[in-house]
Amino acid sequence: MGLMSISLSFSLRRLWTLDKFAYSLRVFIAFSGALLLSWTLADITQLLPLFLGIIASALSETDDSWQGRLRSLIVTLLCFSAASLIVHWLFPWPWLFALGLGVATFVLIMLGAIGQRYATIASGTLILSLYIMISIGQQGGVAPEESWEQTLLILLGAAWYGVLSVIWCALFSRQPVKQSMARLYRELGKYLILKATLFEPLRGVDTQAQRLALARQNGRVVEAMNRAKEMIFRRLEGQRGESKLNRYLRIYFIAQDIHERASSSHYPYAQLTEAFFHHDVLFRCQRLLDQQGHACRRLGKALLLKRPFTHDQSKQALADLHASIEHLRSMHNPAWRELMPPLHAVADNLATLEQRLATAYNPDATDAPQDISLFDRSPAGVQEAWERVRLNLALGSPTFRHAIRMPVALLTGYALLQLLHPTQGYWILLTTLFVCRPNFAATRRFLTQRIAGTLLGLVIGWVSITLFPSPLLQTLIALFAGVAFFATREKYYVIGTAAITLLVLCSFNQVGDGFDLIWPRLIETLVGGLIAAVAVFFILPDWQGKRLHREAADALSASQRYLEEILQQYVSGKQDDLAYRLARRNAHNADASLSALLANLLQEPEHYRRRHADDGFRFLVLSHTLLGYISALGAHRHQLDAATGGARLLPVAQRIAAYMEQLAASLKQRTILRDSVELRTALRDERDVGAPAGIASESEDYGPLQTQLQLIVEQLAPLTEAAERLVGVHQEKAVQNEPTTA
Repeated sequence: MGLMSISLSFSLRRLWTLDKFAYSLRVFIAFSGALLLSWTLADITQLLPLFLGIIASALSETDDSWQGRLRSLIVTLLCFSAASLIVHWLFPWPWLFALGLGVATFVLIMLGAIGQRYATIASGTLILSLYIMISIGQQGGVAPEESWEQTLLILLGAAWYGVLSVIWCALFSRQPVKQSMARLYRELGKYLILKATLFEPLRGVDTQAQRLALARQNGRVVEAMNRAKEMIFRRLEGQRGESKLNRYLRIYFIAQDIHERASSSHYPYAQLTEAFFHHDVLFRCQRLLDQQGHACRRLGKALLLKRPFTHDQSKQALADLHASIEHLRSMHNPAWRELMPPLHAVADNLATLEQRLATAYNPDATDAPQDISLFDRSPAGVQEAWERVRLNLALGSPTFRHAIRMPVALLTGYALLQLLHPTQGYWILLTTLFVCRPNFAATRRFLTQRIAGTLLGLVIGWVSITLFPSPLLQTLIALFAGVAFFATREKYYVIGTAAITLLVLCSFNQVGDGFDLIWPRLIETLVGGLIAAVAVFFILPDWQGKRLHREAADALSASQRYLEEILQQYVSGKQDDLAYRLARRNAHNADASLSALLANLLQEPEHYRRRHADDGFRFLVLSHTLLGYISALGAHRHQLDAATGGARLLPVAQRIAAYMEQLAASLKQRTILRDSVELRTALRDERDVGAPAGIASESEDYGPLQTQLQLIVEQLAPLTEAAERLVGVHQEKAVQNEPTTA
C-alpha cells in the first residue's frame, strides 16, 4: 500500500511538471463550474454560452503575476463588454455591421504592435465577438432578449475563468517560472549535444548542414530564454526582495553565460579535424561537450522535480582533454603552432562552462552579479505605445499588412453568409480568423491542420452523439473535449481542432439536433479556409524572400553592436551589465529571427522561394558562424593592459565593426558595398601589422583577441559575397523588368 501511495504521489508530481497540465486543470475546473451551474439551475441551454466565454477568456490569458493578470483581466473584460455592445447594436444593420467589423478588426490587430500582451487580448476580443454573433444567429437574429441573455452568459463565463486564473496565479506563481527554466536548460542541452557533433573527427562530413541545424536550435534556445526572462521579469515587478525569484534570476543569468560559451567558435572545425585527425583531442572535446549537454537536461529535470543535482561526470573528461592537449604540446610539431592556442582557448572555455554548470543548481553559493536588472520591452506609457503603432503604419510592416488582409477576409466571409444564410454561417468567419495568419507558411500549416482536425472531430462527434444519446454523457464528452483542446492546441493543432469540433457538436446537440450541424460545419470550414488562403496569397502577400535582405541586415547590425560592446569591455574590464547582456541578447534574437524567416520561406510556393532559399541559408550559416566568433571574444573578455601588444589590436577591431555596419547598411538598401575587397585587404594588413610579435605562439600569455579577429576578418569575404548574392537577386529582377527599346 505504501509503494502504491509513493507511486501515485510521484505520478501526480510528474503531471504537475508538465507545461500544459496546470492550464488544462484550470480549464477543467472552469468547465466543471459552468456545468455545475447549469445543472443547479436545471437549464442545459446555459452551458454552451458559458463554455464559449471560458474559451475566449482562456485564449486571452497572459502570463503574469497575479497583480498583472488582474489588470489584464480588467482590460480584457472591458474589451469583451465593448465588443458585445457593438455587436448587438450593429447586428440588425448588415452594412453598418460590416463597416464596424472591418474597422474593429483593423484596430485590434494594430494594437498587437504594442506588445504580445495586447495582441493576445485583441485576438481574444475578436474571437468573443464572433462567438456572440454565433449566439445571436442561433436565436434567429431577431430575439433581442434571449440573445442578450446568451451574451451575458458568455461574459459571465469569461469573468469566471478570469477570476479563477487570477487566484491560480496568486497560489502558484513560481510554477510557470520553474517550467520555463527547465525548458531553457533542456534546449540548452540539445544545443550543446548538437554542437558536440562539430568536434567529431570525421572527414567528408557536411559541416554546412551541421551549422544550419545548430542555427535552428539556437533559435529555440533564444525563444526559451526570452520566455523565461519575461516570466521572471513580470513576477519580480514590485517583489525585488523575493529570495526564491532572485534565485531563479541567478539561474537565468548562468544560462545566459552558458549559452554565450556554448555558441562560441574558436577555430574552423574542419581545419582542426584535418590537423588532429589521428589524435584524440577532438574526441575529448566532443565527449566533454556531449556530457555537459546531458548535464543541462538533467539540471532542467532537477529544477522541475526539486531533485538534488550533482554534476561530477565531466571532471574526468575535462582532465583527459587537458592531458591530451599537453601531450600534443609536448610534441612541438611546427605545423600545430597556430592551432595550439585555439585548442587551449577551447579547453579554457569548456572548463569555465563546467564551473558555471556545476553552480547552476545552487547559484546562491556564488557571488551575485553586480547588475541584476532586466530590460523591460513593454511600453512605458501611452505615448510610447502609440509610437509603436505609428511605426507599424506602413506597407513594409507585416502587422499592417495583416491588419489590412484580415478585415477584407472577414468581410468577404460576412458577405457570403449574408448571401447564403443571414442568421447562420458564422463558422466561416471563425475559421477565417483562426486560419488566416500573418504569413503564407503559417496560414498553409493551420489551413491543412484545421481541415483535417475538423473532419476528424465531425466523425468522432457523429459517433459520440449516435452511440451515447444520454445528455449527461454528451455533456461530459464536451467537457473533456474542451480540456483536450487547450492541452493540445499549440503542439497538436489537428487534435485540438478535432476536440473543439467535438465540443461544439455535443453542446449544440443539447439544444437542437447536432446531426444538422455536421455538414454546415464542414462546408463552412472549407469556405472559411479557402477565403483565408486566397487572402494571404493575393492581399498584400508577405513573401519572406522580399524581407530577407532586411532580416539579414538586422542580424549583421546586431552582431556588430554586440562586437562593439565586447570591445568596450576589453578597455574597461569585464562586467555583465544590462547594456552588455542586452547587446548579446539582441544579436541572438536577430539570428533566431533570420532562421525563423528562412524556415517560413521553405513553406512558400516554389516560384517565390527558389530565388532566395539557397542564398538565404548560406548567409544564415555564415552569419551564425560570425556570431560564434564574436561570442568567443565575449566569453574570454578581460581588460587589456596598455603595456601589452593586445591593446594595439583594438583600432583594427573598431574598423572591423565599422565594416560590418557598412555591409549591413548596403544590404538593407539593396546596394553593393563599394571597395569591399580593398577594405577587407586593408583590415587584414592592419591586423597583421598591429599584431604583437609572438602572440600567436604557444605562450601562456596568449589572448584570444588576435585569433578571433583573424577569424572574423576571414569570415567577412564569404559573408560579403553572400550579401551581394542577396542583393544580386533583386538587381537581376530589376533588369528583367526594365522595358526594352528598339
